[in-house]
Amino acid sequence: MSEPEPSIFTLIIRGEIPCHKVYEDEHVFAFLDINPFSPGHTLVVPKEQAITLDALSDESSAAIGRVLPRISQAVLAVSGTVDFNVLQNNGEAAFQSVSHVHFHIIPKSEDGSGLAWPFKSTQLDPDEGARMAEQIRNYLE
Repeated sequence: MSEPEPSIFTLIIRGEIPCHKVYEDEHVFAFLDINPFSPGHTLVVPKEQAITLDALSDESSAAIGRVLPRISQAVLAVSGTVDFNVLQNNGEAAFQSVSHVHFHIIPKSEDGSGLAWPFKSTQLDPDEGARMAEQIRNYLE
């Protein structure tokens, strides 16, 4: 049986596609979303290429669970918000757009930016992304 084609997130993890990385360990990779709902919108991704959460190994699941609160704290501190959503979709009908498990940390600010229905995203400014990713990395150290 052949290996599945790498997802766009696997290519990002491998460094084949650039990103604004905010965290990495043996099992988890986190970076800023390039179409954020609000400043600081971060994706937390297992390095294991499982499509949906139910297919993820116990080891990768535990690794995500260990770092998700800490990355959330960093995103909130840097974005200056206290409210946020953690969003995780499984399958096309559930609005999963990349076939690789991932969690969205989406700050919700008083000006209304963040997750709203209908969902509206913006485009990440590369300079702002570089600045914010560095601040989140520094906070996590």
